[in-house]
Amino acid sequence: IFRAHLFLLRQRPKAPSHATIRSVITMDVEETKVNLVSKDGKTFSVPLKVAKMSELVKSMMDEDADEDGGSMEIPLPNVKSEVLEKVIEFCEHHLEEPMTEIEKPLKSQVMGDVVQKWYADFVNLEQVLLFELILAANYMDIKPLLDLTCATTASMIKGKSPDEIRTTFNITNDFSPEEEAQVREENKWCEEA
Repeated sequence: IFRAHLFLLRQRPKAPSHATIRSVITMDVEETKVNLVSKDGKTFSVPLKVAKMSELVKSMMDEDADEDGGSMEIPLPNVKSEVLEKVIEFCEHHLEEPMTEIEKPLKSQVMGDVVQKWYADFVNLEQVLLFELILAANYMDIKPLLDLTCATTASMIKGKSPDEIRTTFNITNDFSPEEEAQVREENKWCEEA
């Protein structure tokens, strides 16, 4: 009888270790996909970790978690598909290689001196797309992307005169020479700093 019990004990499958259970749960979370739907109706299926970089998406998922056990679809009516694609690219890379903290004030006009090369290359965009990324990062509440895009815009302003800034951003000066002189006089302290 003793040998029979010993034989049966040897044949019984072992319970999975905590590490095994943890890795299965982790794999499940990593494999979970969230569908992000852009303003123009294009759907992007992204890993849960990528989607949760957006505080807006995270809060929408928390609200929907009780309602739906299946695949989650998050509408983003303020973000065009071209911009959402760039947002997702940023988030995926940020999870692989987090961006270094951006020092304020900026130490350089060159973004390559401020952040890693990939991030500096990422924001080397046309102004229209850069500004749409700022709006998307703000709307979706993705702080690292908002910091990067705003720092890029700040680097475009740093060290330039008002006229150079107007030229860079295609801003028309609607002040008369007298009004401009008055504003400069009232804000002389800014130029001294």
